[in-house]
Formats: sequence, C-alpha cells, structure tokens
Amino acid sequence: MAKPISQGSVGSITLMSWNVNGIRAIGNKGFVEWLAEAQPEILCLQETRARPDQIDPALLEPEGYNAIYHPASRAGYSGTALLSRIEPNSVYTGVGDEIFDDEGRTIIAEYDQFTLVNCYFPNGGRDHSRVQFKLDFCDAFLKRCESLRTGGRGVIFCGDVNTSHKEIDLARPGPNRTRTGFLPEERAWIDRVVDAGWIDTFRLLHPNETERYTWWHMVSGARKRNVGWRLDYFFVSPELKERVLEATILDQVLGSDHCPVGLTLAIG
Repeated sequence: MAKPISQGSVGSITLMSWNVNGIRAIGNKGFVEWLAEAQPEILCLQETRARPDQIDPALLEPEGYNAIYHPASRAGYSGTALLSRIEPNSVYTGVGDEIFDDEGRTIIAEYDQFTLVNCYFPNGGRDHSRVQFKLDFCDAFLKRCESLRTGGRGVIFCGDVNTSHKEIDLARPGPNRTRTGFLPEERAWIDRVVDAGWIDTFRLLHPNETERYTWWHMVSGARKRNVGWRLDYFFVSPELKERVLEATILDQVLGSDHCPVGLTLAIG
C-alpha cells in the first residue's frame, strides 16, 4: 500500500481521467513512465478490462499510489480503477443497480473537500441495441450523483461519457447525427446534467475552443488527421465552480484510442 499524502497539504490538486482501452495493453506503452512524470494526485481509469489478479504488480499499484479496482463480471470487458496519492476517506462502487454495477462502471471516493465519481458510460452499439441500456444507466447515474450533493457537498464526476454534447465537440457532426454518441436523446441527457447545475469544466474555461477531442477511431488514422470526438469530461457541482483553476485535454499523450483529460482545483 502506498503511503498517502495529507489531504490538506497542498493548495491545489490535479485530477486526471483516462479511458486506457485495456490496462494491460497500455502497460506495454509507457503508462507507468507517463504516470511518474505527470504525477496527478488522483487518476481515474476507464475500460481497464482486467481483474486485479491479472495485472502486473508494477502496473496494478504504481509507486506512490493507492489503487482501487472495480472490474466487470464479464472477463476482458469494461471496468474502472482509481489510483490516488491521497487516501480516500471511503470508497463505494456502483450506482446501486445490479444490472449496471455488474459491468464495473462506477467508483465513488469521498475525500475531505469533495466526492469524486469515476465512471465509464455504456456505448449504445453500432446497431443502437444498447442505446436504451445506456440511457437507463445515465438516469441511474445522475440520480446517484444528485444524491451525493446533499448537504451542499461538492461533487466531481469524470470519465468516458461516450457522448459528444455539442457540434463543437466532434469533427464531423453532420454525418454522425444518427450514430450513437451523438444521438439527440444522448445529447439531451447532457443537457439535463447542465440544467441541474453541473458544470463541464473544459467548456467553463474554453467555451469556444474548437478541434479539441479526446477519442479518435484507431483504424481510419483519424487521430493523425484530428478527426475526433470529445467524449471524456470532468463535471463539477456548483459548489466547486469557483475552485476550478485549469481544465485540460492531453491530446499529445498516446497509448489508447482516448487521451487523458485533467482538472486542477484549488483546495484548502
């Protein structure tokens, strides 16, 4: 177990989130070295696709980090992880519904100054066969996040939402209107999130910035041409809005079909 740093020892805290498209695969692509250089206080991972006993020890709990894993019951599928230099006060998994929680999609960690929710949202499927499942999950997820806000507690949720919100958030909105990830009903759910007061931190600080994406189709060479989608987010509840110092897309970081995204908050 890593030695935790104090929750009150720094004036700001950097969190990152990354869909790694298989933690064992990215382990062979310089992940541990990247983490040692980047050194976020907290790193949320999605699509880990492995049980802890399948992961090399150096990758399972990198030096300086405590690690929490929530794998899916189905082998080689979905899964989330939380790597934290700050030991959480408590950790929960799931949104409270077995049909969703069986897929290892959500980790909730309580820290002194906020609650963090790491999540990997379902993909609706090329044939749209899982769109309703995705929307049902979204509803359950938002209900769970809203419940965490009771008493005025600041909440952060992050991860691969598997949806681009606005036309600015993907390179080719027109041809993708009938594709999952940009369907009207999927985008409407993010509208509901914003209407409930949640803040997309990247758009808070970069409201009009274009060509900033977090996912690219691997087969088509889309990343080289920057034909991408912004699918990965950090949202904060209104209580934390004034603490947002920086929101980043680390699109120079390779190793997955997604890139990491970051959030720096003032604390203390």
